[in-house]
Amino acid sequence: MAIIHHATLVPGKLDLIGSWLERQPWAPSGLAGLERLGTYRFDDPAGGVGIEGFLLRCGDAVVHAVLTYRGAPLEGGEDALVGTMEHSVLGTRWVYDAAGDPVGRAALTRGARGEQPQAVLEDHGPEGVTVRESDVRVGAAQGTPTGAEEDGAALRVARWLGIHGRPGDAVTGRWLLVASLDGADVALVAVG
Repeated sequence: MAIIHHATLVPGKLDLIGSWLERQPWAPSGLAGLERLGTYRFDDPAGGVGIEGFLLRCGDAVVHAVLTYRGAPLEGGEDALVGTMEHSVLGTRWVYDAAGDPVGRAALTRGARGEQPQAVLEDHGPEGVTVRESDVRVGAAQGTPTGAEEDGAALRVARWLGIHGRPGDAVTGRWLLVASLDGADVALVAVG
């Protein structure tokens, strides 16, 4: 169960993601107007790392970003660092691209294989604790067998989703993590 605190974040998540996207060679120019469409989360079995996927509209396309939140820097994770933010409840959070964080990679792999459902959200607000589901539903789907060995199979995260006539990242593999977006199932992650 993912615990959601009512907190102030500095910088905000969209600002942090927008700044990170501007530094990515695969990201388009002109990221003004990044709009949150929805998010999904996975639990870290050890409980120490937050894992959150974002679907964000950017012009006429949709960006998929998956982040991990840590209470301390990830040793050797400099290349995956998105940035830091101050969380009014939890303190400084180091934010990473989940594709470069071993905890994030493991959760996405388990999710694509159908071994881990997305997290249910436990909202800790001023009125108490409520349980709710994510506004983006993700689930495992059988992909195309690739002949890859199950152990050490490659993980690929789709960064751009094909929406409104724009081509998206074609991620294929033995296992897929998919979401329904604009009435169609879209592969977010592929393993194998």
